[in-house]
Amino acid sequence: MLTQAQIKEFNSQGFLVLEDVIDPATRQAVMDEYADLMDRLYDSWHAQGHVPAATPDMGFWDKLDVAYRAGFDWYQPLDISLPHDGITTQTPMHFGPAVFDMVTHPRILDIAESLLGPELTSNPIQHVRIKPPERRVAADEVRAHIVSTDWHQDRGVTLESADDTQMVTVWLAITDATVENGCLQVKPGIEEDMLPHCTLKQTGIRERYLPKRAAVPTPVKAGGAVIFHPLTPHASLANTSDGYRWSFDLRYNVTGQSTGRDHFPSFVARSRADPASELRDWRVWRQMWEDTRLTLSKGAHIPQHRWPSDGPYCA
Repeated sequence: MLTQAQIKEFNSQGFLVLEDVIDPATRQAVMDEYADLMDRLYDSWHAQGHVPAATPDMGFWDKLDVAYRAGFDWYQPLDISLPHDGITTQTPMHFGPAVFDMVTHPRILDIAESLLGPELTSNPIQHVRIKPPERRVAADEVRAHIVSTDWHQDRGVTLESADDTQMVTVWLAITDATVENGCLQVKPGIEEDMLPHCTLKQTGIRERYLPKRAAVPTPVKAGGAVIFHPLTPHASLANTSDGYRWSFDLRYNVTGQSTGRDHFPSFVARSRADPASELRDWRVWRQMWEDTRLTLSKGAHIPQHRWPSDGPYCA
């Protein structure tokens, strides 16, 4: 659990930087699971003619780099959510036992419980972030999971149904997050309300609406995390290094409250009142997402946030 001093700091500053949130074994299991996934994906991409045949010395990062340079969508098969639109029955996504163990890691749930209370739901607004060096990114690439992320509040990427939801974000580092490779930066403090957002390149806060407080970078070592209040403005720096930066966005809210994306599946991650309600089988989690994918592929598009590209805050 967090200390009273840490809770006070979070409630004042709107964020916490914590080292050693998950143990090395959990982090390694996630990396191994993704390495196995990449092996299968790379073989399928080669069969489709997208990439050359793998050589025996190629590991996860080598294959990822070849896939990125090939210019097709390598990201979605690695993500732990569905995309904003264009969902079909074949839209790829990844839900495995190691990722489930990470999402339900006791230390992460302890942190969330310290801030939200004992009834916790795993919120479906979650993503993997594997960011390449920006000097190698195409000039027209704007996606937040590829390049630096614009200033935003996490409530700003939910629908209106979650405006009163108690929620925290756990930004979990799988590799070291440094100023050089594009760690997060934050405007310390919790805003009284949501700032105006606009969807142009990304969904973000236009410069004129940002608080004038100085931005504070939040480097954190692999296995550590940055914890955010949903009204705290934050962004990421550009990855100016020669390597990729890997993290996960994980979110948790009080059970029974809207997730802000209620058409995506959520589950009870911890319940002190009813432990039997906790989801403990990763295969059920995966099936929930597969069922959702099928349903959404047959229905009308459901927006994932509220901000239009032609709204008054975009002018």
